[in-house]
Amino acid sequence: MPKSPWLQAPTALGYFQALVADDATLPLTEAALALAQDEHPQLDVQAALAEIDGVGARLRRRLPRDASSLHRLRLLNHFFFQELGFALNPNDYYDPDNSFLHRVLATRRGIPISLAVLYLELAQQAGLRAFGVSFPGHFLVKLRVQGGGQSGEVVIDPADGRSLSREDLEERLQPYKRRHGLLGDFDIPLGLFLQAATPREVLARMLRNLKEIHRSAADWPRLHAVTERLVLLLPDLPEERRDRALVRAELGLHEEAVGDLAHYLAERPDAPDREALGHRLAAWRAAGPRRLH
Repeated sequence: MPKSPWLQAPTALGYFQALVADDATLPLTEAALALAQDEHPQLDVQAALAEIDGVGARLRRRLPRDASSLHRLRLLNHFFFQELGFALNPNDYYDPDNSFLHRVLATRRGIPISLAVLYLELAQQAGLRAFGVSFPGHFLVKLRVQGGGQSGEVVIDPADGRSLSREDLEERLQPYKRRHGLLGDFDIPLGLFLQAATPREVLARMLRNLKEIHRSAADWPRLHAVTERLVLLLPDLPEERRDRALVRAELGLHEEAVGDLAHYLAERPDAPDREALGHRLAAWRAAGPRRLH
């Protein structure tokens, strides 16, 4: 007897869309794991979540019930960086697997943002208040701690667990500020760069890392899969529809590209690229739908 259509398992894209539908309930770790399902279609996200929970349980067993948040932070850092050995992957930094949490969990190697997502999950399970920080050039983590006569925020580099001073952070910001003319009279307070990132913002940064990797390699099928997720994640950002249109055109999907680009031009009537993209749109419409031979 055939299955009812209502009982069909969701597609990987449908599953992701359901996860990111509502900011109030968006599960960062689960959604971040789901990003790998295009590249690793056999990935069991729930099994990977259970594995992370197992690691968290190992950590919690070591925490005294009355441990201060500072004590919890020190135990977490030793456990994550020393015992488990999580670190950057310097030998193949631009390998897409560095962005996929289940692979980072297996290899103990990743990039700052993927390491941060795992660190944030374990921090939460250890009873810490931890947040991602979408710092220019290098994703960071900040935690609110007290204990040992200290109270306040600590900013951590998720690549090695090092606590960063204000001077360290200002030094890291200098190249970004120079590139964007934000020095001198236009200087911006450090605190504006240390605001907590929402789960949606974290996922967008992860996907844009993958987007840049695949764009640099001109890997249009993989790039298309990433742009599909970005459009679902950021439905109010027409630029993501524009970028998906350009990828679809590279794949010969002109009919689908027309809808995306028309949407972008309608939403951004004053866009600086409007004239050039208007010509592309006209050419795609003239080409008509792709025909099978």
